[in-house]
Amino acid sequence: MSPEQQKLANEAQMASPSYRLAALDQDFLLGESMRGVRFLMEYEKAEQALKAWGVRSTIVVFGSARVGVNGDGRHAYWYEQARQFGRIASERGGAFRGEPGEVRDNVIATGGGPGIMQAANQGAHEAGAPSIGFNVTLPHEQFPNPWSTPELTFQFHYFAMRKMHLAMRANALVVFPGGFGTLDELFEILTLRQADKAPPIPIVLFDEAYWRSVINFDTLIEHGMVKASDMKLFAFADDAETVWTKLLEGGLKPNCDIK
Repeated sequence: MSPEQQKLANEAQMASPSYRLAALDQDFLLGESMRGVRFLMEYEKAEQALKAWGVRSTIVVFGSARVGVNGDGRHAYWYEQARQFGRIASERGGAFRGEPGEVRDNVIATGGGPGIMQAANQGAHEAGAPSIGFNVTLPHEQFPNPWSTPELTFQFHYFAMRKMHLAMRANALVVFPGGFGTLDELFEILTLRQADKAPPIPIVLFDEAYWRSVINFDTLIEHGMVKASDMKLFAFADDAETVWTKLLEGGLKPNCDIK
């Protein structure tokens, strides 16, 4: 049988989905049975990139995507303070690499989108430091902001894996005003801390008046939903410099040995 005849004879076999290499078969990889593998892939892709950049620890900044630099009311102030904090933390925390092979500590990490996330990434960029953007696919597509380091700008399908990467190397958490998503992320970290499922890290809520108006902490204590001692899991601050001070008071160890 000639090569041409052989090609015609097994054309159906070679065209069958079962004949595709598994690693190149999109229908197979995106199927329900491969969900666990996709979780692993999302974990490992970001993990390898972060290791390549020497990122050992982060300072995570949460906050609303709806806050703009020219926003109404307190929005412009929140944006500017998040930007200032991104710069302060990057300059003082250890995000710059010294000698070859040294690690980076307290690198700014955000959800990668606009608003407060963009502001914190922008502050780090203006300091000349790298910063991380952990984006997630949404029904109305979220695009990465232009300030996160391109090589450290990720996109996740699974919220759970995105949250894991945000939490697993965090040395501190700073939460600016936000809505459902910010509350979700805040309470997840607080729950992990309350249950001793996460190491003790300083958590600072920015703009005490906002947070006390949104969450009635005293009512939670009054009804026995939380202990009064649980309020020690976080602190408040109303400007970027005070955020940094509160983080240090809460145990954050800066790595400022910049060569």
